[in-house]
Amino acid sequence: MRKNGAKEEKEVSVKKLSKVRQKKIKKRIEKVKQEQIMTIGCCFLTLLLFILLFLYVTIPTLTLRGDSEIILNYKKNYKEAGYKASYLNHDITGYVKVKGEVNPKKLGKYKITYTIKRGLFTTEAVRTVIVSDKMKPKISLKGSKDFYICPNQKYEEPGYSAFDNYDKDITENVKTKTYNNKIIYYVRDKSHNFAKAERKITYGDKTKPKINLKGGNIIYAFVGEEFKDPSFTATDNCDKDLTAKVTTSGEVDTTKPGNYELTYKVSDEAGNTTIVKRTVIVANKGQNGTIYLTFDDGPRDGTTNVILDILRDNGVKATFFVTNNGPDELIKREFDEGHTVGLHTATHNYAYLYSSKEAYFEDLTRVHDRVQRITGNDSKIIRFPGGSSNTISRHYVVGLMTTLTEEVIRQGYHFHDWNLNSGDAGEYRDAEQIYQHVIANLSKDRINVILMHDIKPYTRDALDKIIKYGKENGYIFDKITMDTEMTHQKVNN
Repeated sequence: MRKNGAKEEKEVSVKKLSKVRQKKIKKRIEKVKQEQIMTIGCCFLTLLLFILLFLYVTIPTLTLRGDSEIILNYKKNYKEAGYKASYLNHDITGYVKVKGEVNPKKLGKYKITYTIKRGLFTTEAVRTVIVSDKMKPKISLKGSKDFYICPNQKYEEPGYSAFDNYDKDITENVKTKTYNNKIIYYVRDKSHNFAKAERKITYGDKTKPKINLKGGNIIYAFVGEEFKDPSFTATDNCDKDLTAKVTTSGEVDTTKPGNYELTYKVSDEAGNTTIVKRTVIVANKGQNGTIYLTFDDGPRDGTTNVILDILRDNGVKATFFVTNNGPDELIKREFDEGHTVGLHTATHNYAYLYSSKEAYFEDLTRVHDRVQRITGNDSKIIRFPGGSSNTISRHYVVGLMTTLTEEVIRQGYHFHDWNLNSGDAGEYRDAEQIYQHVIANLSKDRINVILMHDIKPYTRDALDKIIKYGKENGYIFDKITMDTEMTHQKVNN
């Protein structure tokens, strides 16, 4: 029994020893494997580093300056930020090929490709440019942004428009809403840029009435003549015609010369009040410093009618020496608006009317009869074509002007020359030149009979400034009548 037991114990010990050796051998094998794996790994890493280093020094490098993605505003020119390429530590930027274009006038994404090739290797970089519309549309409001509406009146939209730098006219896309007495206008363009505008609405009346003085703020009256106010009108944005509510104060005494002031006052229903003043200059007829505006050769549509408007608006009377040309209605208007319609010539044909005394009076009678037919007035105020001092008549009849100047007086006519030539008959063809010439030759030491022609557009255009200068500098304007002292030049034939 003991022998068997000992034998069994010995076998157990051998088995235990065998397992310990196996574990040691297994550990040694595993260690060898790990060392082999590490060796292989190190070799692989070394090889990989070698390959990367090789690639690094043999593949060209390409670097973009700036961002690789750029947002470009619509219509703003694209400017290349730049790039750099190198190979084996040498700059080869100049060999880079760039492909792609950017259209700043068209929204969208654009790609620009940069390529550099050396040997077997090619390097590429890409930049993306996004053309985008970031600008807000603009809403323009017609009329005022602070809008006043008369009490009990309905608001009427004066209008608006909307414009976008890319979508152009987007007025039809504008939306409106009313909020706390404000009208909000808003719109979005196709790029979702938002814009708005506001109009404030106030119910009330803060606008003063307007008084229009017919004839202007400075008018003339003459000693011994009855003064009659040229009248006025008054209008209001809410109450409309307020003429009947105008009150006037001040008096004009035509028994003695002087400056008199008239005051015109009116108030609307909201209490807004307007006051304007008019100066009435009372002067002696024909006194020095008087300006007689005289116009020859008309009438002509397009010039005479505008001249009449200017005279009316300035409250000035003038003298028109007419011909048989132009429309009858302009001569009628000259007479009806209180101007003197004098006689010039029917034909303005020197060769005919200065061919004899009889020819001149035949021509004069024809223009006289026309004026009488149109106005009903037997006009006896005349001006010789070329003036009484003309020498062209010598070519036809020697001494004719001496005869005619005596004969017209004998027949009851008054003839008037001039002492200030505006130069509009040929010297000047510019309104400013005519204006400067006239004002430079005006004088307070005489009456000023100005020769002008109502068929000249530059005379028409100079007239308003001439009148304003005269008023501002104390001159008096009047028309020629049969009581006016005649201005004669030296008769040269």
